[in-house]
Amino acid sequence: MNANPSESKKAEGERIAKILARAGLCSRRDAERWIAEGRVEVNGRTLASPAFNVGPRDRVAVDGKPLPRRERTRLWLYNKPKGLVTTARDPQGRRTVFEALPADLPRVLAVGRLDINTEGLLLLTNDGGLKRALELPSTGWLRRYRVRAHGVIDQAALDRLKDGVAVDGVLYAGVEAAIDRVQGGNIWMTIGLREGKNREIKRILEHLGLATNRLIRMSYGPFQLGDLAVGAVREIRGRVLRDQLGARLAEQAGADFDAPLRVPAVAERPSKPARKPHARRRR
Repeated sequence: MNANPSESKKAEGERIAKILARAGLCSRRDAERWIAEGRVEVNGRTLASPAFNVGPRDRVAVDGKPLPRRERTRLWLYNKPKGLVTTARDPQGRRTVFEALPADLPRVLAVGRLDINTEGLLLLTNDGGLKRALELPSTGWLRRYRVRAHGVIDQAALDRLKDGVAVDGVLYAGVEAAIDRVQGGNIWMTIGLREGKNREIKRILEHLGLATNRLIRMSYGPFQLGDLAVGAVREIRGRVLRDQLGARLAEQAGADFDAPLRVPAVAERPSKPARKPHARRRR
């Protein structure tokens, strides 16, 4: 039996899509799709619309399984290698970021996306509310990249990007760009932006006559790639995460730093060869 939101909608509580996202099950958009597919129940009744509020006493289930108890808001840094796509499933069968993550990492969501050939810092979280807050342009966090591009350009041309640029009818906000060094026919640059539109750096540089051939994200807001090894994961400690987010952003995200941990904290996992047992000496 389908629940009718017009009859069952509660004056208090939060929208069901927000509840599912905050539990780390999916994004809000995916939650709405799940509801349309009849996969979500509240108090034993299948929802017909995402326009439904859920209170603390309501029983929520997805695919017949109770919603997992909310755990503490957590954030990880991941040094994404080239060749991985930042999606849960890829129609073309390419390997995804989530297939490459350590097996003991809890279910996580990626904050934004990196193209298949883009390397470097990717933020991962178990909290859909935090994911959404960090992706919003209004958050205004600067994202820095090291970029190698083929072609010739001077610093004056890059400085003009601070005022924004329109490419093929798309307006890109101000971009910080500085030449680091010239290496043969390539130029290494540091580029900072706050919007993060799809393929933004490549399209802007192409507009300037440059062909991007390497792109590495070095930072996302206050979080730095640093010396994190390629393919490695490192968790940000709870107190550091709380301080870096600040009270306003934490409240906007609905972050919960007091809930219990569902699994032990995950630290950076460098790959180590297995030790071979020492042979015993014969006497």
